[in-house]
Amino acid sequence: MGTRLGRMDFAARVMDAPAGDFQYERRFFCRAMPDDLKDEPTALMVQGYFVHEDNYALRVRLRSDTLNVPMTPGLDPLDVLRRHRDGFRVATVTAKGPSVGGTRYEAEREIDTRIGAELLLRCRDVVVKNRTTAWISEDWWNVDVFGGANAPLVIAEALRGTPVTNLVIPRFCVTEVTDEPRFSNDELSWRPFGGWADGYERELREHGPRFQELFGRNTMEA
Repeated sequence: MGTRLGRMDFAARVMDAPAGDFQYERRFFCRAMPDDLKDEPTALMVQGYFVHEDNYALRVRLRSDTLNVPMTPGLDPLDVLRRHRDGFRVATVTAKGPSVGGTRYEAEREIDTRIGAELLLRCRDVVVKNRTTAWISEDWWNVDVFGGANAPLVIAEALRGTPVTNLVIPRFCVTEVTDEPRFSNDELSWRPFGGWADGYERELREHGPRFQELFGRNTMEA
């Protein structure tokens, strides 16, 4: 039998995998989509998790760069899929390891959209979101606006081809959640933000915002 890898065991083995199988990002909790990004193109994503334990995950995602669906609290991800399934043009399956210091193993493969849709229709733990991508300062950012049980959550991600250090953090980022598993999409699929949003706001009021100090110098956007 194989042994289960903990987060530290996983971190010790990351150098054994191909460099292209890792994602380097820092993630931030936001209160809303920034106004200056609202006119940027968005992509609709419906994604489900067939494995999500100890921050390991197996994800199937459908993506459309043309569909426009407002992210409301009452939105049903699978209803979105049923109504718009012919509008999705990209489907992927991705194996994920734990996030350790802003680095996460992610091996992704494109699959047929019809297969992806049928898999998602058989999945219990599904999220829906709109993703806006843009250059902000010197970095490429994803800003995800979630619908359904995760509304009104907004998460911003700074991505690079190497660890994200010495980052200029935009003013719309409230606090950093890079290594907080509860904000990972896989955990949000079964423990949605709407169920613990009030408690999280209390945490913010009591403890204030926090930003990682492991990644060099943080510069807050003026």
